Amino acid sequence: MEHSEQAVLAGMLQSAEDFAPVEAVEAVTGVLATALDALAVSLLIADLSGRALVRLTHHAAADGPDRRHGEEAAEILPFDGGPYEQALRHQTSQVLPADGRWTVLAPVTERGEAMGLLEIDLPAEPDADVVAQIARAAHALAFVVIANRRHTDLFEWGQRSTPFTLSAEIQRRLLPAAFTCESGAFTLSGWLEPAASVGGDTFDYSLARDLLHFSVTDAMGHGVASALTATLGVGSLRNTRRRGHSLVVQAEEANRAVAEHANVRGAYVTAVLGRVDLGTGRCELLNAGHIPPLLVRDGRVTEVGLPANFPLGMFPEEPCRAGEVTLRPGDRLVVVTDGMRERNAADLDLSAALLGITGLHPREAVRALSDALLAATGPTLADDATLLVIDWYGTHGRRRSTGGADTARASTGQR
Repeated sequence: MEHSEQAVLAGMLQSAEDFAPVEAVEAVTGVLATALDALAVSLLIADLSGRALVRLTHHAAADGPDRRHGEEAAEILPFDGGPYEQALRHQTSQVLPADGRWTVLAPVTERGEAMGLLEIDLPAEPDADVVAQIARAAHALAFVVIANRRHTDLFEWGQRSTPFTLSAEIQRRLLPAAFTCESGAFTLSGWLEPAASVGGDTFDYSLARDLLHFSVTDAMGHGVASALTATLGVGSLRNTRRRGHSLVVQAEEANRAVAEHANVRGAYVTAVLGRVDLGTGRCELLNAGHIPPLLVRDGRVTEVGLPANFPLGMFPEEPCRAGEVTLRPGDRLVVVTDGMRERNAADLDLSAALLGITGLHPREAVRALSDALLAATGPTLADDATLLVIDWYGTHGRRRSTGGADTARASTGQR
């Protein structure tokens, strides 16, 4: 870099503060372009489908398919197995020669959440130091995206290659802001493959100082009614969790809330609630009428046996019971909804599929399972299919990664 890296990062931060949220990323990448004498700089954000990148500009793209919204344009770049897909999936920078210039692709990632790629065109081949500096700038850009997407619909609009229905919009708001989280003791990733008519699935998680909370829920029915039932269930679970209550209290409060307030008579929500002690690996689990969680350990897939409870909302005064399992380093805990086992998915051997992807990062594991489901059922699902994958390392404390993602981790523990 012609300018010192510290000065460039300071300039990026100042630009992020000086410009409006819809202009902040463009302003920040402009600082980087000046420092590198770059020919062009772009942010490519990950499409919500997980199967494409999107180049956002405030003018129409010169070539290729693009969507328009006022002055904004979104060019979709479908995954084709090439370097763009590899850079995002494997979280590694790529350097590509093309037409007298060099393109550097660097992951824009924070705590394992792969938000997209920083694409920089340079007039000459960059050395290893420049590529490393670009990678660090891309990591800093992730924080700019996080800070500004709270204040504008631009990024959310760009990520939606398919328009959302009202029920899908409601469902989207029930999901966590980031689908992936890396920590010292674990890596977690969730994925939701929606049905043609939204089926009310959700997943959620939250980190306390020494605890990981998570849940997977499936509201009865489809469409807006199902999404509203899911809202009651998730809202109640979050409320009691944030008040510091146990899994049993969370479930019993949600049970009463759904029974009392659901707009459809007899509505219910199935759920798996979990809480992991990050210091010991003790995992408390509560199953409310849901598919049992699966544990991948030592080359085997087994169901986690838990006390049986009715779905939330079915019998509002019924007490709930929780069970537990102690996680070992190298374990993978998987929670799915019944969309993963719908009748059209009979050709998908879920246990075999799980054993076939033990080397994949959870972020890629959930997408591989989703792709396997679609291959078995076809592109249109009868019900939502949701997955939550947690890899346990048992090393509570600081992460080893100095960037946005830890590329050295796999599901068999630390390497």
